[in-house]
Amino acid sequence: MEVKASLKHLRTSPRKTRLVADMVRGEKVDKALNQLKLTNKKVTLPLYKLLMSAISNAENNFELEKDNLMIKEIRVDDGATLKRWMPRAHGRATPIRKRSSHVMLTLAEIVESKKDQDTKTKKKGILSKPKRVKSVDEKSEVKKGNKSEKVKDEKQPENTNTKQAKGKEFVDPARVASRGGHAKIEGGSGVQPKKSFRRKSG
Repeated sequence: MEVKASLKHLRTSPRKTRLVADMVRGEKVDKALNQLKLTNKKVTLPLYKLLMSAISNAENNFELEKDNLMIKEIRVDDGATLKRWMPRAHGRATPIRKRSSHVMLTLAEIVESKKDQDTKTKKKGILSKPKRVKSVDEKSEVKKGNKSEKVKDEKQPENTNTKQAKGKEFVDPARVASRGGHAKIEGGSGVQPKKSFRRKSG
């Protein structure tokens, strides 16, 4: 079983960080913690916190024992580099590169435990498969012996908004009004044509 922890954007150059990372690579967890405590380097404190984080992940999330853990891999990669400038003689400017690093830590068991992955997680229901919910069509099926017949859905009512309903033409009064006419009123003759305008000749 492997447990991982990462540290991103550490404001120390990878070259300086690797000096301390090489000291604890492949060591047991207890020995690595003591080595980091006694090392007089600025980067030892972030690496110490990273190692403690990986140990707590192993104990709380996977129920592993601290005495049975070792540092399998510790990798230091280049991070983002900040570009700055420094004034020099004769009006020149020289670049200053403020480097950062990413640290990836992997812990492994010295003696492999025979626990399943389901029992290692704190919440056992996470990895269990969700129950399949039957759809409406499946529920409507009626099983008779070896054959299954679907229950016929009720006939949907016919749409009255169609242009032709039961052989008769259907006219929407709202559409007639939008064309410039008026809806049929009691005593009226329905749609009235527009009056044409003729210019009087002089």
